[in-house]
Amino acid sequence: MGHLDGKVAIVTGAGRGIGRGEALLLAAEGARVVVNDLGTTAEGGGTDLSVAQAVVDEIEAAGGKAVANGDDVASWEGARNLIDTAVEAFGGLDVLVNNAGFLRDAMSFNMDEEAFDAVIRVHLKGHFAPARWAAAHWRSRSKAGEDVYGRIINTTSEAGLWGTVGQSNYASAKGGIVSLTLTMAREMERLGVTVNAVAPRARTRMTEAVLGGLVTGQDDFDDWHPDNVAPAVGWLASPAAAGISGQVFVVAGGNVHWVAGFSEAGSLRGTQRWTVEGLIQHQDHLFGGRRTGIPGFGIV
Repeated sequence: MGHLDGKVAIVTGAGRGIGRGEALLLAAEGARVVVNDLGTTAEGGGTDLSVAQAVVDEIEAAGGKAVANGDDVASWEGARNLIDTAVEAFGGLDVLVNNAGFLRDAMSFNMDEEAFDAVIRVHLKGHFAPARWAAAHWRSRSKAGEDVYGRIINTTSEAGLWGTVGQSNYASAKGGIVSLTLTMAREMERLGVTVNAVAPRARTRMTEAVLGGLVTGQDDFDDWHPDNVAPAVGWLASPAAAGISGQVFVVAGGNVHWVAGFSEAGSLRGTQRWTVEGLIQHQDHLFGGRRTGIPGFGIV
């Protein structure tokens, strides 16, 4: 018995890396899986449906059920067709894992418009569009008097949480995905649908230029293996996570970190409008003597 027996799941960007590991794990837990991938290059060029089909073949070889889908998830019609594929192939949809993306890195002063727009489109719109059609599917079922089981797991990044040099487009998109997660969690609560996000720290096509063949850890455990992320996604997709929504988790090796949102760190209180000079005189009080530079990257 798996934790997702009888459930139907979609994983976008599931042909390689983190998405592939998620699709395989969800299938191993009993879900029927729509494996979505355009089969593009790391920079987003070209298409190749055989990339998604190879994962379907792996799932079926292990006794699971899956279908391949090559729709562009950042396209309104492509995203709608992706949801329709799950309904037509398996009779419904229970879990949506948004994972698809690519990189076009450059320093902000060198980035061109196409690189910015392309990354925002694939990551941010490519998360919203499938989530929008999934939400419409669940709302329609709820209005028809059916019980709804719905899970959306988005993929953000530590770049979106802390910022990172050379990735203003990617970090902006990933930060937007956090806000999208919070908003849709509020909107979908009354339907019993949960919306969460994971920020993976893993070796993928998008990070291999930096990480290369890096393997760290003890007893031959690969801290950077992309499959390390999948169990957290399986947990959030399971019935056990019904009360968890609007949350962000950094998944790194054998560690899962729950990340709290913005909170007040200091304040200046007055009964009148502040002046520039007044703020200058009281800035140390606002920060309480703490460091006010760029926040550190990552979680320890």
